[in-house]
Amino acid sequence: MNKHPREIWLVRHGETAWSVAWRHTGRTDIPLTEAGRLQAGALKQRLQGSSFPLVLTSPLARAAETCWIAGYGNMAKFKDDLMEWDYGQYEGRTTAGIRVEVPGWSLWADNPAGGETLAQVAQRASNMVKTVKAAGSDAVIFAHAHLLRVLAACWLGLPPDGGRLLALATASVSILGYERETGVIVTWNNVCHLPAKDKK
Repeated sequence: MNKHPREIWLVRHGETAWSVAWRHTGRTDIPLTEAGRLQAGALKQRLQGSSFPLVLTSPLARAAETCWIAGYGNMAKFKDDLMEWDYGQYEGRTTAGIRVEVPGWSLWADNPAGGETLAQVAQRASNMVKTVKAAGSDAVIFAHAHLLRVLAACWLGLPPDGGRLLALATASVSILGYERETGVIVTWNNVCHLPAKDKK
């Protein structure tokens, strides 16, 4: 029988200018803010002493930079499947702004115009779950909020839209694991707060 990973750690990237403004940030490759870089430093302290045979990251700058500052850049493998949801015509817009044109619109139910469907995102997330399980070792993944929420739903055996129930802040650490053979959440949305002296 294949050895399962004991745990998968999910790390959402640090703050960006668009995350602060609640703008959908899919494939736009914007960098971390200064606060985001400080958050990545706090993540390094949170993850210190944790050894992962498998380190995976989205190639987008905000995730890759978080991975690097957190101390895992030298061992990370870039995976396109970990890129954030392609929001199409809704890239850079807020949900409130979209609802002015499409009342009641929900990313989880209605998909973004001209972008990926939830099913397509779920397929990418499922691919990554299979990759980690095939490796048979503990792993850490640096990626994005919606992608990680869908990935967690896949891990739990929920429909992909189950990710809507799993809020995920910037610079947060979540852990997926097992209870016997069942995929479970061990820790969710554990936010790495900045020391008071580092807050702007």
